[in-house]
Amino acid sequence: MTTVDGLVAEVLANRHGPDPGTVVATSVFWVHHGTRLAGGDTTYRNQYVLVRIGTAFGACAFAEGEADPAVCANYSGAPVASLLTEAPAPVRVAALDAYLASVRPHRTSDAERVVLPVGTPEERARARDAAVAGLLDVSPGAKVALIGVVNPLVAAIRERGAECLPCDLSLRTTQWGDPVTPDMRDVLDVADAVVATGMTIGNGTFDEILRTCRTREIPLVVYAQTASAVARQFLGEGVTALSAEPFPFSQFSADETALYRYRART
Repeated sequence: MTTVDGLVAEVLANRHGPDPGTVVATSVFWVHHGTRLAGGDTTYRNQYVLVRIGTAFGACAFAEGEADPAVCANYSGAPVASLLTEAPAPVRVAALDAYLASVRPHRTSDAERVVLPVGTPEERARARDAAVAGLLDVSPGAKVALIGVVNPLVAAIRERGAECLPCDLSLRTTQWGDPVTPDMRDVLDVADAVVATGMTIGNGTFDEILRTCRTREIPLVVYAQTASAVARQFLGEGVTALSAEPFPFSQFSADETALYRYRART
């Protein structure tokens, strides 16, 4: 298994748990929200499709037009195998994520559990992104590609003494006016380490990032609300560390919530 499609094929072949033809997705639902953090001029507009299987939720953020609210009625109660083979791409990713999380929940894994504090959106975002940056093991002055830009994570990378190379398909500048490239090759080819969002799994760019990091032998840290259990399958196979944040995400609560930090065994 070296690609996301390869992982799907393994799941459909019953190699990661129970037959997905007999496992039912209890509910498929849709979240659409916007956020503007204090002091910033960026409004983050996020859409997620989520799938629940038993006690686990799977998630995939997606761009406008990639899915339709009708998926909620069309796929709730359907076998996971149907979602993995027939549904739009965001639903397929969320279903794969939910299936893998149901087989091996983050809360019962050997990951480091990090509790995000009670607080405002800004306080919780800073705590979350500091936890992500804490997975980086780089020297001062190292170039860190950030694929999927959130401003608090840019700040957290810089606070570790690294140079942030931001890349995003939607944003064009950071909060501080730094240019953001839409082409990940601009940053992948020169970075000493890569931090990538789980959304790269949803938009199909993850395989190229994974392949590049393997070939260049540079660390790849994934921070994932989207497809956190999917990214976990690649630990030690290109992914060196993972911050997994299952639903409900930190931005949807002011109370304590948890994320789970994994490091590849060496």
